[in-house]
Amino acid sequence: MDTIEFAHEDGIGVITLSREKALNALNSTLLNELAHVLSELMNSGLRALVITGAGDRAFAAGADISEMASFSAEEAEAFSSGGQAVLELLETFPAPTIAAVKGFALGGGCEVAMACDMVLAGPTAVFGQPEVKLGVIPGFGGTQRLVRRVGRQRAIELMMTGRNVKAEEAVALGIAMDLIQDGDVVDAAKDLAKRIARNGPSAVRWVKRVVQETEGRDAESGMAAERAHFALCFATADQKEGMSAFLEKRKPEFVGA
Repeated sequence: MDTIEFAHEDGIGVITLSREKALNALNSTLLNELAHVLSELMNSGLRALVITGAGDRAFAAGADISEMASFSAEEAEAFSSGGQAVLELLETFPAPTIAAVKGFALGGGCEVAMACDMVLAGPTAVFGQPEVKLGVIPGFGGTQRLVRRVGRQRAIELMMTGRNVKAEEAVALGIAMDLIQDGDVVDAAKDLAKRIARNGPSAVRWVKRVVQETEGRDAESGMAAERAHFALCFATADQKEGMSAFLEKRKPEFVGA
């Protein structure tokens, strides 16, 4: 593939958005390739997935303006629909996902990061939804995910002004989880992925599923989903291994079943 690179080791996958000369801008080819890779990996048994951008200048500087500039309204709706579908694949990916952001994560790039479960920001990271400066609005889910990350009032301010948010403010607002001051942010994301991967794979996936499926629902529904998945854990070999290892004072050897 021309615009996506994928590597994996010890159950940790790394997807790199790879249009470095174009600041990893999201064109139709990249989005289609990302959808293909995510679909292929859905049932691969990965323990965690890291998303990053090629080079140091950008995670992804937005959707490709040169491609969008001449869109009709119908073409724009199709492009938005396709982008939303790709990020839905990313958001619902069964294993935990971590965005490792260097440089610009603007527009569609910010939307890709927010579709991940966790976002780590390097010192040069810059986030934003600047679409209004081009006479349009976010089209890949930004109006929805940014509100959930930072709250309605701040999300509206960010989208209406189109201002950029540097790494430290992004962490304070909740767009990013941590600022990685020392070392490479991709290495930090891999280290986090490895810490997660040491735990029971089914339990990790079910944490994600319960949180996602009950977000915004009433407390009773959320508690019922938690109860049901807690019970499911006790039908797995990993629960038996995890608790036996604890009682025997040894490290567990999880198999994901």
